[in-house]
Amino acid sequence: MQRTKNAVNVDEVRLAARRYLPGFLYDFIEGGVDGEEGLVRNEAAFARHSLLPRYLVDVSRRSTATELFGRRHAMPFGISPTGPAALFRPDADLLIARAAAAANVPFILSGASGTTLEDIHAVAPDHSWFQLYTARDRHISHDQIRRAADTGMDVLVVTVDTPVTPKRERHLRNRISVPFRLTPGIALRMTREVLTHPAWFARFFASGGMPPMANWTPYMPAGASAAQSAAFFFDQAFVPGDAGTPDWRDLETYRRLWKGKLVVKGFLHPDDAVRAADMGCDGLIVSNHGGKALDRAPASLDALPAIRQAVGNRMTLMLDSGVRRGSDVVIALCLGADFVFAGRPTLYGVAADGQAGAKKVLRIIAEEIDLVMAMIGCNTVAELNAACLAGSTTP
Repeated sequence: MQRTKNAVNVDEVRLAARRYLPGFLYDFIEGGVDGEEGLVRNEAAFARHSLLPRYLVDVSRRSTATELFGRRHAMPFGISPTGPAALFRPDADLLIARAAAAANVPFILSGASGTTLEDIHAVAPDHSWFQLYTARDRHISHDQIRRAADTGMDVLVVTVDTPVTPKRERHLRNRISVPFRLTPGIALRMTREVLTHPAWFARFFASGGMPPMANWTPYMPAGASAAQSAAFFFDQAFVPGDAGTPDWRDLETYRRLWKGKLVVKGFLHPDDAVRAADMGCDGLIVSNHGGKALDRAPASLDALPAIRQAVGNRMTLMLDSGVRRGSDVVIALCLGADFVFAGRPTLYGVAADGQAGAKKVLRIIAEEIDLVMAMIGCNTVAELNAACLAGSTTP
């Protein structure tokens, strides 16, 4: 059954995922933190901007191809890390990685994934990046960096915006623990909903149930369960320990250990971006974690112009959070981004329809970027700038 076959936009793919998934899992994808104002703010930031059409321009030879860190990608769009994606579809990370490789776009493997970084790199060697969460035991983080280097990965992404586990109210209402555990009590409370989603139910248990945090199990005793690996991950990555929360000294260490391109994900303050550039970081993903970190943080798009002004061309600037259409990608590029990422769109796709669903989303976004560029008279991504925006709408 192809749930996304006739979808014409990302929102229709989202609805297909919503129908397929039990509500508590859909909330896992869709939810934010606190009152979820950040989710609204992210999408509203894009809606405030208009693109200015330019006609009678020959756009017959336009191209969305974009170079990023020495690789030429099909479009200025890639896939953000999406946490425990295998909860929604077995082997989801592998399926998304294959879709990314087929579409020639980068995919950032989450540090909380159910698939090892070695396995992801094997199926997408030219398109896989690794997201690093700083562990309480720093030796774990340093070893994960070594493993990523040993595979031949080019880019390491250090996420800095989750020093603690934020208050995710949908989880609290659903009585879902973080890390996720499908306990007998939860199963009883959700029996009706799970049984109305038999396809997900069948796949989940046929695949062995809850997937492990694959990149953390090597640091646990042999035979540890998936639930234990999840608990270990959250204890290491989100709860301040004796060594303290991650700080600039950790980033300095990562810069020293990692010889490839080092990207920081999560800064929203221009001063932090400048300090990262001074330290030798190669790129920054301006991000508020898709509205899943600090609810009252500014929208990534609103933070982007000031960061671009502060760092100039000293580092590659990327953006995620709130991106749902190709026009969103174009707007971000016009406001100073060099590249754009999003996580939820392909997660909707892989949940609803596996690899075919992820491919469908990437085709939709690619087609939308191409059409928007044609409508505003731009043949190349390099031509996208503030002059393509209607009026002075920058906050």
